[in-house]
Amino acid sequence: MKVIFVGAGPGNPDLLTVQAQRVLSHCQICIYAGSLVSPEVVAIVPETADLYDSAGMTLEEIEEVFKQAQQRDIDLIRLHTGDPSIYGAIREQMNILDRHDIDYEIVPGISSFQAAAASLKTELTAPEIAQTIILSRTSGRTPMPAAQELEHLARTQSTLCLFLSVHKVVDVTAELANWYGSDCPAAVVFHASWPDEVVISATLADIAAKVDAAQIKKTAMIVVGPALARDIPVSKLYHRHFSHGYRQAEDSSVAGQK
Repeated sequence: MKVIFVGAGPGNPDLLTVQAQRVLSHCQICIYAGSLVSPEVVAIVPETADLYDSAGMTLEEIEEVFKQAQQRDIDLIRLHTGDPSIYGAIREQMNILDRHDIDYEIVPGISSFQAAAASLKTELTAPEIAQTIILSRTSGRTPMPAAQELEHLARTQSTLCLFLSVHKVVDVTAELANWYGSDCPAAVVFHASWPDEVVISATLADIAAKVDAAQIKKTAMIVVGPALARDIPVSKLYHRHFSHGYRQAEDSSVAGQK
């Protein structure tokens, strides 16, 4: 018997991995995050399976289901939204499994920040502009380490992908405008890849008002950074004057420049 942590992806069942599809379609016990996982993904689970919605469960209640599956010698699927390694709260569950000598594995999934970038039809990195992507969130009932507060992250001028923060979009954009400038591109993607997906593209100056008008309060990704702009320098990768291991530059005097 083992517990398989499965990444449910951003919502569209077509974005599940082949492995995730396989284990879900054959599972007999499934604990899923009902407040976040798309119903279309949960629908892949056989009707005969035992389903538990973790949205209304405590960690101790989840542990009890683990133990019951162990007693029945049946594999259990623990279905998490996006990729389990990002805000998945799987560490404490794996600690429980270790205590009970229950084997487990993780099936990764596509994260909502990746689905948001796809919906925005953008690249999160840009030559000479942004070569770093920061995945973070704002403080709330879960406090942020002081060195990781938004102000410190914004100083890097990286592309920021903020989870669990859209309810504070007014404060977030005001703070980021101090470092990126009010004309910096910004976007909010609600339910990325779901049928009811909403994409709002704007700047730090006006994104909050547009999000408020759309009445988006949760389950949305905030993406901010100059990399979202289109007028970005062309990368060297395909430049005719740039050599690499598979192509010789047309002008040998600049070959190998980066």
